[in-house]
Amino acid sequence: MIKLIRTDQLQPGMFIQDLNCGWLDHPFLTNAFHVRDTATVAKIISLGIKEVYIDTVKGADVREARPQVDVNAELQARLEEIARKKAERPVVVELKEEAARARRLQAEAYKVANLVLEDLRLGLPIQIERVHPVVDGVVESVFRNQDALLPLVRLKSVDDYLFEHSVGVSALLAAFGRTMKLPKDDVRELALGGLLHDIGKAQVPESILNKPAKLDQDEFLRMQDHVALGLAQLDQMQGVSEIARRVVAEHHERIDGTGYPQRKQGEGVSLHGQMAAIVDVYDAISSERVYHRAMTPTLALKKLLEWSKHHFDPKLVQAFVRTLGIYPTGSLVRLESNRMGVVMEQNEGNLLEPVVRVFYHAGKQHYTPPELVDLSKVQDRIASYESFEKWNIDPQPWLPS
Repeated sequence: MIKLIRTDQLQPGMFIQDLNCGWLDHPFLTNAFHVRDTATVAKIISLGIKEVYIDTVKGADVREARPQVDVNAELQARLEEIARKKAERPVVVELKEEAARARRLQAEAYKVANLVLEDLRLGLPIQIERVHPVVDGVVESVFRNQDALLPLVRLKSVDDYLFEHSVGVSALLAAFGRTMKLPKDDVRELALGGLLHDIGKAQVPESILNKPAKLDQDEFLRMQDHVALGLAQLDQMQGVSEIARRVVAEHHERIDGTGYPQRKQGEGVSLHGQMAAIVDVYDAISSERVYHRAMTPTLALKKLLEWSKHHFDPKLVQAFVRTLGIYPTGSLVRLESNRMGVVMEQNEGNLLEPVVRVFYHAGKQHYTPPELVDLSKVQDRIASYESFEKWNIDPQPWLPS
């Protein structure tokens, strides 16, 4: 049985099924392994990991610990409770009108973000005048209808992850800032910070960035240096706001003091830094990488909710869930009727009942004529979230166009 335990309950002889943290938040070879000695326990605790999942079949048990199935059920119930609260996210233009514009914007944003990183690798300064129009485009698109752009920037290729991740974080921060009712100028600076948040990685060797195995301790520390390297790049630029700078400086800080580089705690981490940390983790764990499989968006949101017990402000995580809905646009879902489809739009009044483009029957395992189904107007409901990889479905043809 898989159970959740506190790390102060961890002992040699146990088998860790899941370290319950992001891949780059620990230096162990895998997320699952036998605990051989007390030194390993001490190392896990020193990393700021508060809870882990153990497999009681493969190792020692903690009798009073909670089974994973119970934890998952509670998290799902909490997600649904959050989703029942009305999300104020008015749609300015219809999805169909914004979709083509969003696809052009996605292509331009990827191009510019890639050029920025290439210039940095060549030792050239960032041409900020090239970046601003893209950021403005991202913010305006999100404010018109975020359901057009957000599913596009979620899809990434393994080879181009770094600049695509930067665009994804930028768009997600714009949407998050809108939910938080921040001034639009502040949202622009948040989005700019998102686009630039990982510029320090341009100076980290690609052999480390794209290593298909676990980083060793020296590589682990070298990767963490990207925050300081990014801030050094910002120092060479004029006109970078304090908000954008906070995003770059604090996107790996955690409110319990377990982040880096300064191990800030509580209110020592700015609102903008806390928002960036939530978005950065969400986009990272829901993306395919050379060293880990992508989580589905709903599972990634569950993890954020679980980790908000320690690492993130629970109220901010709840606001981020309301930003995306518990079945974010672009997600693959299975309905109670056994039909499957991609979430196309969120219903502002009820995030549990989005608009879904249905195109597959899970029971019969064949494609069906595409059909838009507004779940707020029919009896069918979402039964589960699914993985595109599991069903060997290419998401691209089914997204807004």
